[in-house]
Amino acid sequence: MSVRRRGPRVAPEGAGYRRVAVVDSHTGGEPTRVVIAGGPDLGGGSVAAQGEVFRREHDRFRSAVVHEPRGSDVLVGALLVPPSDPTCAAGVLFFNNVGLLGMCGHGTIGLMVTLAHLGRLGPGEHRLETVVGVVTATLHPDRSVSVANVPSHRAARAVTVSVPGIGPVTGDVAWGGNWFFLVREPVWPLDLREVESLTDRSWRIRQAVNVQGFPEVDHVELFGPPQTAGGSSRNFVLCPGKAYDRSPCGTGTSAKLACLAADGRLAEDEPWVQESILGSTFQGRYRWVDRAKGLIQPTVTGTAHVTAEATLLLGESDPFCWGIR
Repeated sequence: MSVRRRGPRVAPEGAGYRRVAVVDSHTGGEPTRVVIAGGPDLGGGSVAAQGEVFRREHDRFRSAVVHEPRGSDVLVGALLVPPSDPTCAAGVLFFNNVGLLGMCGHGTIGLMVTLAHLGRLGPGEHRLETVVGVVTATLHPDRSVSVANVPSHRAARAVTVSVPGIGPVTGDVAWGGNWFFLVREPVWPLDLREVESLTDRSWRIRQAVNVQGFPEVDHVELFGPPQTAGGSSRNFVLCPGKAYDRSPCGTGTSAKLACLAADGRLAEDEPWVQESILGSTFQGRYRWVDRAKGLIQPTVTGTAHVTAEATLLLGESDPFCWGIR
């Protein structure tokens, strides 16, 4: 299904400003800023190819959108681009305060609600082309969104690393659209008041994991017992740029489902309610794609809320036009 081209238009260039139209939302507390007009020309081709052009030639645009003074370290950007797959409603590049992302679950949920808000798509199933492949997102009549993520798997089980200042830490390495180290032991209390200490521990763990054989891991996920009725687990997710995820993390939930499936702890289509450090929740389910290879198809369901429509002004005379970083 094609995206219907309606919604705000960018005002003409003028007064020395480049104008960029955005719509902001949050998914379970985690913000997404969708660039709907005014982005750079990436030359077409696959979204993966456009992502490489974006990474190589337009990093200052990324910085201008998500960094201060217009954004913050926690903000995730989503740039709408033409899909190369004609069956896709849209192509999207996700990015954060340090660079381009592979897939972003909370961002996909925010994107779908944003496109619905703009009148560009209605309830139903829609395919989206991302850097790491095509995902399917279903907009339900109640505006909740289910994201059938890229195939996910566990790459290594019960890896123990020595972490300076902490000691031995054991966890799994798994792919859910991004690479995660999911900590099994030790288990720390996951309380919002402990964010600084949780961030410090998670950052130390990531550095140790990277040095000790898994340089691709850029997310660390801690787990504890749920604190809301009906929850299966509570998590704390540290993202690549050292900001913690306010949502339960869609790709992190996908990686968790892959580990649960591999361990035989969760049956196909059995719900898993992942709770964030804020108490917001995603519901996850999976089906097997290839048992022999440990590949699953995870589906994550959550809700998002639009918070703003805005025009960013990029003026070359502004010393911080391209962000503070």
